[in-house]
Amino acid sequence: MLLIPMSEDSQKEHLKAYGIAYWVLQKGQEVEWLLNYRGGSFLAPFSDRLQAECLVRNVSYEVISDAQAEAIRLQISSPAVNQEVVKLQQAPKIAVYSPKGNQPWDDAVTLVLTYAEIPYDVIYDEEVLNDMLPLYDWLHLHHEDFTGQYGKFYAAFRNATWYIEQKKKAEAEAQRMGFEKVSEQKLAVAQKIREYTIGGGFTFAMCSATDSYDIALAAAGIDICEPMFDGDGTTPNYNNKLDYSPSFAFRDFSLVTDPLKYEFSNIDVTELHVRTVKPENDYFTLFDFSAKWDLVPSMLCQNHTNIVKGFMGQTTAFNKKYLKPNVLVMGELKSANEARYIHGELGKGTWTFYGGHDPEDYQHRVGDPKTELELYPNSPGYRLILNNILFPAAKKEKQKT
Repeated sequence: MLLIPMSEDSQKEHLKAYGIAYWVLQKGQEVEWLLNYRGGSFLAPFSDRLQAECLVRNVSYEVISDAQAEAIRLQISSPAVNQEVVKLQQAPKIAVYSPKGNQPWDDAVTLVLTYAEIPYDVIYDEEVLNDMLPLYDWLHLHHEDFTGQYGKFYAAFRNATWYIEQKKKAEAEAQRMGFEKVSEQKLAVAQKIREYTIGGGFTFAMCSATDSYDIALAAAGIDICEPMFDGDGTTPNYNNKLDYSPSFAFRDFSLVTDPLKYEFSNIDVTELHVRTVKPENDYFTLFDFSAKWDLVPSMLCQNHTNIVKGFMGQTTAFNKKYLKPNVLVMGELKSANEARYIHGELGKGTWTFYGGHDPEDYQHRVGDPKTELELYPNSPGYRLILNNILFPAAKKEKQKT
């Protein structure tokens, strides 16, 4: 057998190791994910090709005998240890919801998928509205604004060429697809994604695609966009007309009504007058779940450390006050009452929301250079993204909380 250790001191390329696990699945072979064993290691049948692939990608590995592998499984099976073996059986088909012109480094997920050499398809509004989502096992929502307010970039960038062109293009696309407004098109997309999740899809979102998604669902049937966004006025007193029942994660929140504020709602804690966390103190803690009984969160939290450096985004972290009761918090900054990494079930599917834009770029700004993941091959923040990538590959009966 070939063991890919994932502890801090035994793996040179944590991120590329996930790509190796995916590569094995693509070849039609099983991978055993050893939860909480040496940082969440992978075990696969040995082959010369697999060994060569590890060498090419600089992934640390150990060749062990069948007897040694069985001894590891026996050790893990002991009720005395918080460990478990989960069989990964099929390479999940991955879709990234993103504008077609975006480069891989525009988004943390596409960046790490590219670095780990895990294939994905880019889809956008037309594909979603044409019911192509069921072709995929896993969907990532790029840092999108599902409310039709163009990221609320108006105050800072309304005269920027890229903003003007982006708005014109979005309006033209909405018209082409039969919608009067961009907000109506985005709502239709959000509702299709909700149907996909209920039907058994795995949905993952970061940054503004988290709260803006839930806001769009809650604001269905009312107008929350000021005239500079959609050309007409808003529904009077719209904050009192939100319906939180369709939303995935959040309830009882209020929207920021000022169009000149770079913020959607009080779900997020980014604004400086609300958030007093200093960069040097911005770390969040992953919860320690029971690997034998809470398999799903255990898979999603596999890491070589349970303390992860925080990072900002348009949506940095979630105010725990506005979480629905059935939301599972997997990572938090307890001192600030912030949830950073949350998960839930919806129908036959699941969703995971992860606050922040780029785990290795603390305060990513428009126009900043791309992150070079070659400099961060062991990033614990990026590992959380890749846990979600492999999660759909797990044997179905194991996917129970």
